[in-house]
Amino acid sequence: MALYAGDASYRSELESRCETYEFYFLSDGYQIKAYISIPTAAIESQEPCKCLLYNRGGHWNYGSLEADILATMCAVTGRVVVACEIRGGNGSEGMDQFGGDELHDVYKLIDLCEHHFSLIDMDDFCAMGISRGGITTYMAARQDERIKKIIVAGGVSDLFSCYEEREDMREMISSCIGGTPEEKPEEYQKRSAVYWADEIKIPVLLIHSKGDAQVKYDTNAKALYEKLKDTTDCTFISHDDDYHGLHTSKDSEDILEILKFLER
Repeated sequence: MALYAGDASYRSELESRCETYEFYFLSDGYQIKAYISIPTAAIESQEPCKCLLYNRGGHWNYGSLEADILATMCAVTGRVVVACEIRGGNGSEGMDQFGGDELHDVYKLIDLCEHHFSLIDMDDFCAMGISRGGITTYMAARQDERIKKIIVAGGVSDLFSCYEEREDMREMISSCIGGTPEEKPEEYQKRSAVYWADEIKIPVLLIHSKGDAQVKYDTNAKALYEKLKDTTDCTFISHDDDYHGLHTSKDSEDILEILKFLER
């Protein structure tokens, strides 16, 4: 996710509004790397504030988390922001399953937010996913009632179509999942929210560019929106460009829409 490209002073200003820490926790016996970014105001006042769980994109080390990503989202939203690395990526043990058992790490992180981090108020706990992080976000929203709203930008909602459309990623996806869509259809469906959209009952903010070449607009965002709009509160923001992920330039429409969505 590009962060305020060309506006280093603004980015520095945002990062100065929070403190960001790296930590590790155990999940299924694996050591998982994670981050927490806390608004400076909350640290000074010792008053708990709301939280945003951030689910990264990419795979293995590609798309690894960086502290400034969490710091910027923390400063922009005024929320504590937490995130964990994908298994097998950038300091986390285990193997990436592209939406498999690494979901346990997300639930464990939410447990930590609920029971161990004193500056987190679990009221209106929200989750956000970028690209492949959409898979994690949709699956978590389907299963964990502690999540009250979700935001997904450039997110995967149909892994079958992504496999067909991204020839360059087929080997990686099948390796993570343990087979092709023909060999493991149940695993691909489990990771594809378009097949169980009616089970997502919380408000959703979808953001996607029509020319996105990495995660196709029609087969993912548009297809999912057509199902969600009849079953839950779903806001859909589309762009006419080919950007992949979240537009985070100063005063971007995406950031303004996210703020409105979180404050509802």
